[in-house]
Amino acid sequence: MSDPLQPLRDKIDAIDNQIMELLNSRAQVVIDVGKAKADSHKSFYVPNREQAIYERLKSGNNGPFPVEAIQRVFREIISASLSLEQPMKVAFLGPQATFTHVATMQQFGLSAQLVAQKSIPAVFDEVARGRADYGVIPVENSNEGVVTHTLDMFMESELKINAEILQEISHDLLSLSSSVDEIERVYSHPQALAQCRKWLEENIPDVPLIDVASTAAAAQMAADDSTAAAIASAMAGAQYGLRQLKSNIADNSCNFTRFLVISRKLPEPSGQDKTSIMFCIKDEPGILLRMLEPFGERGINLSKIESRPLKKRAWEYIFFLDVEGHIKDENVSAAVEELGQYCQFVKVLGSYPKKA
Repeated sequence: MSDPLQPLRDKIDAIDNQIMELLNSRAQVVIDVGKAKADSHKSFYVPNREQAIYERLKSGNNGPFPVEAIQRVFREIISASLSLEQPMKVAFLGPQATFTHVATMQQFGLSAQLVAQKSIPAVFDEVARGRADYGVIPVENSNEGVVTHTLDMFMESELKINAEILQEISHDLLSLSSSVDEIERVYSHPQALAQCRKWLEENIPDVPLIDVASTAAAAQMAADDSTAAAIASAMAGAQYGLRQLKSNIADNSCNFTRFLVISRKLPEPSGQDKTSIMFCIKDEPGILLRMLEPFGERGINLSKIESRPLKKRAWEYIFFLDVEGHIKDENVSAAVEELGQYCQFVKVLGSYPKKA
């Protein structure tokens, strides 16, 4: 008796063969694109081009292939294609299995060479010295606010923001133990502990909480101690062989971290951009209002403003501003130029495709 599934499987095999042929055809075009970019000295990684590809494919998808899977599939196709143009090295705040690592894989795929660094300054240094093409660092969390080390590094660095990554964060309680009752201590990064504060107080109030350098380091420590637990990602749990005692224990289920991609070059406009600016002013009445007027008068939307004290002089501040538009847009450029008239200095940190 013949297998009724065999004809359908034959169809799938035939389609897979067609996909393979098309992937190789695409790869050959990518190689030609890489040669053209090299001849014209253009960047081989163009975030706005990638985003346009994803959006075009999503809008043209009539199903039944799930829309949410399109970007994941084509991210790996694009990652493999970029490796044909030029080997790409990306530094990230490590170790492996941190949320920064997950965000880096989300942006660059598995064909890029991803290299873990011990600190945010080390990521900046790798890119600045040309030992990495790009770097990925965290800049803010939707619940806990900004990562001050990242903002401080931009005061000293000439690197530019090329892209932003929005990563949903799901904190799990991981351990070698089989029960929460067996846990005698919990390791995690301070921000992760803060984001899970309410759950920890309600469920294991007397268990000591121990700060460590990263969520992945916490998972590694829990893997060496059967009485300990870590708050980390599911990926970290899988990497270190830990059980998932409780999933998604963050106090706020809407928990996102924003990461930045940094490099030595400024991307070209995409039409849907964000510009990040740093400027320094003296602390005096009404000064901040005057600083923002150039943008308000031109109808430029401000999406974020943060301040940090200027460490070299008391009572003076560095402001970080995100505005809609690219620095090459006439109105944005004019606003920044006018802003400079009132400031001790103004620095454009980057213009890059904005995420929804």
